[in-house]
Amino acid sequence: MKRLDGKIALITGAARGIGLAFAKAYVREGAKVAIADIDIARARQSAGGIGEAAMAVEMDVTQQDSIERAVAETVDRFGRIDILINNAALFTAAPIVEIGRTDYQRVFDINVAGTLFTLQAVARHMIERGDGGKIINMASQAGRRGEPLVAVYCATKAAVISLTQSAGLDLIRHGINVNAIAPGVVDGEHWDGVDAFFAKYEGKAPGQKKKEVGAAVPYGRMGTAQDLTGMAIFLASDEADYIVAQTYNVDGGQWMS
Repeated sequence: MKRLDGKIALITGAARGIGLAFAKAYVREGAKVAIADIDIARARQSAGGIGEAAMAVEMDVTQQDSIERAVAETVDRFGRIDILINNAALFTAAPIVEIGRTDYQRVFDINVAGTLFTLQAVARHMIERGDGGKIINMASQAGRRGEPLVAVYCATKAAVISLTQSAGLDLIRHGINVNAIAPGVVDGEHWDGVDAFFAKYEGKAPGQKKKEVGAAVPYGRMGTAQDLTGMAIFLASDEADYIVAQTYNVDGGQWMS
């Protein structure tokens, strides 16, 4: 028997990268997945590549009606939601004196409000159904500490860790486990954008920051999306029933807590 046999998962920001790796891993473990993303064309392409166990659903986590519609579409297609992964997120960087209010608001809207209100919508469904569930938020090592150029992103991920604790303590009475994963530096297409920020503000050549952060990981390299799937499967499984409001570092040894 597979670890997630018969489970239904909704994963935000899952058309590519870490979210897509989670979706594929969940299907291998017996689950069906809703690949939610603002880029519906790519979500459909990704779901089509997985097969009948996956569906694409359009979701903008900054819009409440979009969140609720995506949840309803998933329930209509698959019958329920047993697992939520709040993966959709946006990175930004700037010196403190250059942070703009518009950029600040957008990153908080996606990383914090998006996490909270998607969690809320799925939790309401789980409570109404009465069978509990698993909610996994994507935090970051950036939420464990500040960084000179990454104040806003670090603050959003610290907020995700705090939300995980509060939601976990509140929802466990309904049989809903809320926990989080805090990755370190994870390679992927998003790192082109991250590297560009550091090239701009630190005067580094393109690709230089990526090489530096990879070399600084005690494990000896940057992480990959596949390095995170084991924890995502575990936290969604029955084996994690007694785990509540925790954030797990999966970062090659970059942070100890």
